[in-house]
Amino acid sequence: MAGLIPRQFIDDLLARTDIVDLIDAKVGLKKAGKNYQACCPFHSEKSPSFTVSRDKQFYHCFGCGAHGNAISFIMEYERLEFVDAIEEIASIAGVEVEREQNTSPEQQRKQAKMHAQKQDDYQVMGNIARYYQHTLKHHTDSKTVIEYLKGRGLSGEVVKKFGIGYAPDSWDGVMGQFGQSQLLSAQLVELGMAIQGDNKRPYDRFRGRVMFPITDKRGRVIGFGGRVLSDGTPKYLNSPETRIYHKGQELYGLYEAKKYAKDLQRLVVVEGYMDVVALAQHDIPYAVASLGTSTTIEQLQTLFRTVKEVVCCYDGDRAGRDAAWRAMENALPLIRDGYSLKFVFLPDGEDPDTLVRQQGKDAFEKIIDNAKPLSQFIFEHLLSAVDMNSAEGKAALIEKFQPYLAKMPDSVLKDSIITDLANKFGLGSEQQLRKLTQAKSKSSNKNKKDAKNKVTPVRLAIALLLEHPHLEGVLEDFSVLDTIELPGIHILRKLLEQCRANPECTGAQLVESWRDSDIGPVLSKLLIWEHHIEKDAAEGVFIDTLDKILNTFVEQRTEILLQKARLGQLNSQEKQELQSLLNAQS
Repeated sequence: MAGLIPRQFIDDLLARTDIVDLIDAKVGLKKAGKNYQACCPFHSEKSPSFTVSRDKQFYHCFGCGAHGNAISFIMEYERLEFVDAIEEIASIAGVEVEREQNTSPEQQRKQAKMHAQKQDDYQVMGNIARYYQHTLKHHTDSKTVIEYLKGRGLSGEVVKKFGIGYAPDSWDGVMGQFGQSQLLSAQLVELGMAIQGDNKRPYDRFRGRVMFPITDKRGRVIGFGGRVLSDGTPKYLNSPETRIYHKGQELYGLYEAKKYAKDLQRLVVVEGYMDVVALAQHDIPYAVASLGTSTTIEQLQTLFRTVKEVVCCYDGDRAGRDAAWRAMENALPLIRDGYSLKFVFLPDGEDPDTLVRQQGKDAFEKIIDNAKPLSQFIFEHLLSAVDMNSAEGKAALIEKFQPYLAKMPDSVLKDSIITDLANKFGLGSEQQLRKLTQAKSKSSNKNKKDAKNKVTPVRLAIALLLEHPHLEGVLEDFSVLDTIELPGIHILRKLLEQCRANPECTGAQLVESWRDSDIGPVLSKLLIWEHHIEKDAAEGVFIDTLDKILNTFVEQRTEILLQKARLGQLNSQEKQELQSLLNAQS
């Protein structure tokens, strides 16, 4: 079982990683003075307010407030946990992630024993995927399964590309291969590959099914979808939620689309695994499936981080249109200029799989090219719910539009919808809608201004130290701060010690060391604080600030002792202290 990642490794990884290069590869940055800018990848905006500092190795969005170092960016952008983000950055840097063992000998022995019996989750799932692929070719049912796949129009090449396999119709296929111990059996249950029976040995979840491995953004197998060969039920059986598989955050086929599609410009969201594979078979390698869920906001964020055009392809029945509406609602806060969400509704009884097999690539792509824009979809949906022949109906339509417009950031699309409403129903509707949406925007801006932090000498000293860690050298002895009782002084002392221990450290590394504490967010805000103190003046301001801290403490301490003296409560030691303070100020 893996241990913790050493702090030194994390510091070294951050030192090795240039945040500008890392973010530029994902977002695309432009030089703006000494920093770099882009439209924020975490919220919709017209003009860039997302800034990346090479000096600070930190990013900050002045629009939504998002900020952090390279690790924070990968966690937020790729929606990864901390350890996964470390592994992702390490893979980009071409280094192996180091682990440290628990210092307790007994714990080390226990971990070693468990490690011998239990494997990494991703390794287990990858091994199972390879087992299914092997079974597809070498099982007694292989001929039947291969004929089924050929009957669906799939070639051996596309089957291999998507890692499609076969789960034999057996209660202990996977369990027999990978559940040799109690620990491994429990792990298979935890990963959704086996089901715990009543007081019995677990049995295989997937039996007698064509298996579609689901991969994460890094290509690691995290789950499976299984389809029956005949008319059995359920037609599709999917992996349950596990510690490594969260269906609302993943998209089937996205890894393959990014790997195999040339010059990826758009993605088509379909409903099933076979739809994705069938489209790839017909040279349409840019389809993904939403894994049995309505397209979630997390999935849409991933889609728009990958391409600028997303087309949702649904059945034309009530369920398909309801799913499209939910996807539209989730997408509204994400839509910004240059990005589009469109909708295609297929005829009854058709799906992408059958349609592309019957009519071919050109016909299907023509349907996608003529997809319905988001604005048209909203208009048609809301118009169908009101009587447009009456004044009441027109007023009702305006009211129905308002909450959806309120979700949308300012954009050309939003302006065009308001203009269309005004053209159709009179200028009053435009004024009404703009007034409602602008009121919300002004309220939001006021709240942001009210949230600014109060400036104190200790905060300024910390901000300067985070930006220029070498300033620790101005103080030979940090113990001069030990007697000071001011908010945040212990944090300043700790940061000074960290800087002295690691003279080459950066502000991003310092903030990272406080990630799991309540102080971490405070330090992050101080690192991105625009105090407008030039680099050449930083040392002088830092020294002056330390003097202010010392003077403030002396003044406060003197006032406290004088108050006690007035009440006749001073002891002999405090009398000496007060006399010394008064002499120093005279």
